[in-house]
Amino acid sequence: MSEPSSESRSTNATTLRKGGRDRRNESVEIRNSKTLSYILRHGAAKEHLTIRSDGYVRVSDLLARPKLRELDLPGLLKIVSTDQKQRYQLGVQSGSDDPNAPILPVTPGQATDPTTSLWIRANQGHTLKVADLETKPITDPSEVPCAVHGTNLKAWESIKEQGLSRMNRNHIHLASGRPGASGVISGMRNSSQILIFIDVAAAMAAGISFHLSANGVILTPGDSNGLIPPGVFSSVERKVDAGWENIPLTREAVTPSAGETPT
Repeated sequence: MSEPSSESRSTNATTLRKGGRDRRNESVEIRNSKTLSYILRHGAAKEHLTIRSDGYVRVSDLLARPKLRELDLPGLLKIVSTDQKQRYQLGVQSGSDDPNAPILPVTPGQATDPTTSLWIRANQGHTLKVADLETKPITDPSEVPCAVHGTNLKAWESIKEQGLSRMNRNHIHLASGRPGASGVISGMRNSSQILIFIDVAAAMAAGISFHLSANGVILTPGDSNGLIPPGVFSSVERKVDAGWENIPLTREAVTPSAGETPT
């Protein structure tokens, strides 16, 4: 059998890069971190793991999965403690034998004790149904002076017409400030080319609810269609060189959808 041509090999490599699935140059730690995020947010059921209604999975069960065969407990604890976006939360189950007993905060000593029954969850980003994620309801717009979503130029073309969609996730994610701003841990990619600022007061008046995750991400399910409509975009900015420029908006009034009650 003849070898693929250099052009074919180049095309295949380009396809891998574009698809985001070429992990040959990634470290084991990065691969494990991405796999951990995938399982806790999206793939627990496919991995035959029991996930509680609050999103927690037993650590011993998680580490037994073939996809994480390169990860041990010290490696897991390192991923959790060094994650800049604080994506994960560890806990221990209270002394009750009830599998639904509350999960309590873990202490440093418990985390490294092999006899501790550790649990872990992702703080947000799920497509899995997790009804009791312990997010904090936002009841007044003043609680979130800034709510901004970062995206790319291609996605903006549809967003400006249809609005922000939660797609197959449970929530739309918003940051509490610009990328790199003081106190902003998570909520958007630092590589965002477009910043969409939300008028939270107008959105809440239209019946859209907001919550705050454990790592400070503002979460919303959107309206009855899973959208934040363009009518509640307060401003939009585009990345240019080392700064940002405003994109003019034509705002239309937004009214509550059928079945929604303004908050």
